[in-house]
Amino acid sequence: MALITRVSRLFRADVNAVLDRIEEPASLLRQAVLDMEEALARDEERARRLAEAEREQSLRVAELERALGELAEPLELAFGSGREDLARTLIRRRLESEQLQRLAAERQARLARTLAEGKDRLAANRERLAQLRQRVEAIVGEAAAGRNEERAMALIPAVREEDVELAFLREKARRAAS
Repeated sequence: MALITRVSRLFRADVNAVLDRIEEPASLLRQAVLDMEEALARDEERARRLAEAEREQSLRVAELERALGELAEPLELAFGSGREDLARTLIRRRLESEQLQRLAAERQARLARTLAEGKDRLAANRERLAQLRQRVEAIVGEAAAGRNEERAMALIPAVREEDVELAFLREKARRAAS
């Protein structure tokens, strides 16, 4: 059983070595960079949408403030005319508008916080992407240098056994003569 385990372990090691050679690390890193660029683009799009939503909410808050300001004169007029029923209706509208304004302002603040956090995360991710790109460049450069070295080694003619044997005999004779 131990022999089978050892053989299977050896086979797995050989398969893993072959896969490592097939899956070139530089191409894996390039794919990681592409994946990170896509994620960054999605995050940038989300930040753009959040910024637009925050601007729209800001306009809504301003519109509610304007509507509240417009209620002051009719309310004054209703009280001045003794029209309490109309004044009650206007007060209800004012309370509703104040509540809407408060909710809109809270939503705007949440959007602004989320946007700020997203921008911070984007900046950090951009920095990580730049660092990853530098690492990929370095690894690709090293891999290219290694391939060039391998090519250069392949161009060096192999030394034949006969040549080694002859050089050995010559060296032996030279040493014997000295």
